[in-house]
Amino acid sequence: MTTNPRHIKPLVRKDGLVVKDLPEETLVYDTETDRAHCLNETAAFIWKRCDGRTTPAQIARELSGEANVKLDERIVWLAIDQLSHHRLLAQAPTPPPKFSGLNRRQMVRALGFSAAVAIPVITSIVAPSPAQAASCLPGGQQCGTSAQCCSGLCSDGICAST
Repeated sequence: MTTNPRHIKPLVRKDGLVVKDLPEETLVYDTETDRAHCLNETAAFIWKRCDGRTTPAQIARELSGEANVKLDERIVWLAIDQLSHHRLLAQAPTPPPKFSGLNRRQMVRALGFSAAVAIPVITSIVAPSPAQAASCLPGGQQCGTSAQCCSGLCSDGICAST
C-alpha cells in the first residue's frame, strides 16, 4: 500500500538539538551524537517547515514564493532525505517513487542552473568532546603527531593554526 503524498508531513526532531539561526544559515548541534550540522538557507527553510502539518508540496510552494522562482518539489524531497540521513527529523517519510533516490547532481541537471542556487546543502562535522577539545595543542605549539593538534595537522613539529 502506497502513501498518498498529500498525507506525508515530515516532522523535525526537537529533543537533543541546539539550534542557532544565523543570517544565511542555521547551525544545529546534536547533543546525542556530538555532530554539528550547518544548513544552508534552503535546507533551513525546509527544516523549519517540517512541523508535522505541512506537506512537501506545500513547503515547495512556500519556498518558490520566498525565492521568487518556480521550484520543484524534488528540492524539498532532497532536503528531507538529507535531514533524515543526519537524524534531524522525528518522522522521516518515505518519498513517493518519483522523488526517491535523488542527489544534488541529478537535481541540478533536472532543474537547470537557475534552480541550483536553491539546492539544499547540509554540512556536518563531529564535534570534539570537551575533554578532547581541552587536550589538544593550539596552533603554533610544538607537536610530535597530528593527533596532538587541535587543527589535526602537525607540520615540521609545529601545530598548524585552525
